[in-house]
Amino acid sequence: MPTPKKSTSKKPTPKKSTSGSKKPLAYGAVIVVAAGLLGFASYKATAPGNTSGNSSGNTAPAAEVSADPQEGVYPELAKLARRDADDKLAVGRADAPVVLIEYADFKCGYCGKFARDTEPELIEEYVEDGTLRIEWRNFPIFGEESENAARGAWAAGQQDRFWEFHAAAYAEGAKEKGFGKDRVKALAQEAGVKDLARFMKDLDGPDARAAVAKDQEQAYGIGATSTPSFLINGRPIAGAQPKETFTRAIEAAAEQAKTTGKAGSDASGASEGAADSKGSGASETIKDSETTEDSAK
Repeated sequence: MPTPKKSTSKKPTPKKSTSGSKKPLAYGAVIVVAAGLLGFASYKATAPGNTSGNSSGNTAPAAEVSADPQEGVYPELAKLARRDADDKLAVGRADAPVVLIEYADFKCGYCGKFARDTEPELIEEYVEDGTLRIEWRNFPIFGEESENAARGAWAAGQQDRFWEFHAAAYAEGAKEKGFGKDRVKALAQEAGVKDLARFMKDLDGPDARAAVAKDQEQAYGIGATSTPSFLINGRPIAGAQPKETFTRAIEAAAEQAKTTGKAGSDASGASEGAADSKGSGASETIKDSETTEDSAK
């Protein structure tokens, strides 16, 4: 699992603020330790230096998902799901019984592997039938270009092209071209962003910086130090795990939601049965990207 490179100019630590500097304490030491242990479990297979991100024997060890749907689940972490029907960086019903939160960096090879290999299948199997919602959190940890890509993704989202930008930025070989300002603009154009002047203004605007900083602070607050990191209804999963790990966690969470009758209870302002209008478009974008890559191989 990629970890931040050391830098003398910038350290990947959360910014101090009066509102969020004590955030880790709100989740409890046990939760932070749990997230840390999961991160360590997948570190060797996703450590820096192995940048290929391919599946030739270099996949992360499968995280254990207990048959007990409550084991390894932390209610305080489950509350981090925003369930905002207007969230432009999410796909799926706001009242879905299961929410997967992904903390990722566009320069992370294993994040790209998840985006290309696993995420499209999860969307097809669970998002489209209303079981799952995926919420993206920008977690740039590799410096200035990571920050550029994160703000670019947010800016593309303001014109309803986040998932198209996501697909372009995670396409095979995309990260090797870097994420300088001109490259990010080119990705936006590839993603179909219509107003590029507005995109560039949003890219460097205070709203984009604040949104990315908010996501970063949340990630650091739960003890995440590397990418990709996930929460599935409060269950931490670290690394680009095999699809089966996510499948077991999603199905366990869905079963637990049926038992407790709390499906969608945290959805703010989302009426029962109301689907996220951005869901189907994101699904088609991701599946189209996967098809294009398969044909190119």
